[in-house]
Amino acid sequence: MANRAGGPSRKPAKASARPAGAGRKRRRRSWLGRIVYATVVLGLWAVIGLAGLIAYHASQLPPIDQLSVPKRPPNIAILASDGTLLANRGETGGRVVSIKELPPYLPRAFVAIEDRRFYQHFGVDPVGILRAIGQNLTRRGVAQGGSTLTQQLAKNLFLTPERSASRKIQEAILALWLEHKYTKDEILELYLNRVYFGAGAYGVEAAAQRYFGKPAKEVSLAQAAMLGGLVQAPSRLAPNRNLPAAQARAAQVLAAMQELGFASAQDVRVALAQPAKPANARGGGSANYVADLVMDVLDDYVGKFDTDITVQTTVDTGLQAAAEKTLTEELNAKGARFNVGQGALVSMRPDGAIRALIGGRDYAQSQFNRATTAKRQPGSSFKPFVYLTAVEHGATPDTVRDDAPIRIGNWAPENYSHRYEGPVTLRTALAHSLNTVAVRLGQEVGPKAVVQTAQRLGITSPLQANGSIALGTSEVTLMEMVGAYGAFANGGTGVIPYVVTAVKGQDGKVLYKRAESGLGRVISADADGMMNAMMHETFVSGTAKKADIPGWDLAGKSGTTQDYRDAWFIGYSGSLVTGVWLGNDDGELTKKVTGGTLPAEVWRSYMIQALKGQNPVPLPNMNRWRRAPETTASVASAGQEAPGGVLGQIFGAPEAPAPRPTATARRAPKDDRNFIEKLFGIGD
Repeated sequence: MANRAGGPSRKPAKASARPAGAGRKRRRRSWLGRIVYATVVLGLWAVIGLAGLIAYHASQLPPIDQLSVPKRPPNIAILASDGTLLANRGETGGRVVSIKELPPYLPRAFVAIEDRRFYQHFGVDPVGILRAIGQNLTRRGVAQGGSTLTQQLAKNLFLTPERSASRKIQEAILALWLEHKYTKDEILELYLNRVYFGAGAYGVEAAAQRYFGKPAKEVSLAQAAMLGGLVQAPSRLAPNRNLPAAQARAAQVLAAMQELGFASAQDVRVALAQPAKPANARGGGSANYVADLVMDVLDDYVGKFDTDITVQTTVDTGLQAAAEKTLTEELNAKGARFNVGQGALVSMRPDGAIRALIGGRDYAQSQFNRATTAKRQPGSSFKPFVYLTAVEHGATPDTVRDDAPIRIGNWAPENYSHRYEGPVTLRTALAHSLNTVAVRLGQEVGPKAVVQTAQRLGITSPLQANGSIALGTSEVTLMEMVGAYGAFANGGTGVIPYVVTAVKGQDGKVLYKRAESGLGRVISADADGMMNAMMHETFVSGTAKKADIPGWDLAGKSGTTQDYRDAWFIGYSGSLVTGVWLGNDDGELTKKVTGGTLPAEVWRSYMIQALKGQNPVPLPNMNRWRRAPETTASVASAGQEAPGGVLGQIFGAPEAPAPRPTATARRAPKDDRNFIEKLFGIGD
């Protein structure tokens, strides 16, 4: 109804049915919804962003369908003659082992300390990651990585060691791929064979050999725990560098193993009571000289290979250890007094099989092999080649030559004592190392003939065909000299020193097997007998008298070079030929060390151990030429082993005709064979 003024009528306002607080509740629900909505949106964008990030980093990797585990660099296991390991060579330091070969507690040690949820997660462990994040936040830095064993393997196989978010993402992607492609045990086996343990050891086999001197299958629980703890920080926890830290870390591993039921409380108590310690390097590392020699010649026997191989050698571990101990003890006791800093030793069977090889005083300090590489003047130890040449020209041990002053041009070699004995037999002259007689013989047969004789017996270094060759002035290696003396010890057959007998692949397939080989006959039986008789005299009355071993027929020759720079002793029985060199790398003079002193002492000490328990073997062909008892006192006083004298540049010296035997000399049977027949033993 309209009011009287004609305007619309006003109705009283109705009271609102909504409570006063309803608006506020609606506003609160609106804000809560917005927060939830925003969170969901942000979460979705985060997922999209993370997916994009993962996709981006995944695109930086090779296509998944083309991924493959890279081949592990091959290892070369070098074994002694009895099958024990001498050394490993290659980038890894040890062979691949199957997880089935290992004691169960060894792989469990790594799981316990590095990734206790290894058998539960799918390659990436969110629980471990959250734990690592918490640790890193509280410590303000990267204190814990949170990587699983699978992630660590992925990093070792495919990635660089950089620490970045990008690498962690790629690491996780690759870990998922590994978990998809391999079983847990296969992943663990790959890990154990790839992880780095320090000291150049990659893989648990290399680490066990490096630190404990035994294969991984033989390690104890305490040693397994130490290996398991080592991978966290190989340089800091290496037991040979920081044993207390390594043992403390191993105790943590043992506690984790007990907590997870991987080791019993009793076993853990025993392991804690007897913590692992690193083993001393067998032979003090000298076996590495052998390993280096093997690597030098390996290419001659096998071609390219991409799997582990095993090399069987001729080396005897007992003789190797005895040789090193003898040499180092002599140098430690007398080296400073006589100014001798280095030494080398080669010992081989008369057929050329190397039984021990020491290339220096300490391999850790110097890897230079003085037995095979260093060339030195051999001094009087070269004289047997001169005497052999004379014998082949008709002389015998009883041939007489004049020990008197001699001059060739401006060169006048002298004896060690500066005295002369007049007429002496060749047997006596060689035993007492009379320089003038050796030079006379060299002139009679001609320096070229002497060089040819030495080369026929196996000397390969260049030799100067001059007058001073008779006193050993051309440089040779110890290995060459020992190999050449082998022909005297075996009855006249030339030998080539060798160390490798067989090479096998990872599957046991024979890749190389040594066949019998050598230089054939290089000395007639009669000439060999005469040489053995003369060099035997050095042990009876000559410069090697102090090196004699009762009950054994021994022969050899000492050698000392100009001004006592190098000292040699090379000697042999019918079963073993051994040579010793002592001197200094820089050529510094020793304090009057001759071959008949320190080198002969090393030789005798070693040979006593090497021949122990063996039946004496006679020297071949010698009995006919043995010396009848005679008085040698006069020569013994004057005929000490002499240095080479003043070196002369004697080139083109006239070659005298073959020496005419004296009336008292016995002439060897005439040999009408030509050179080729003699070289190859035809008609012997």
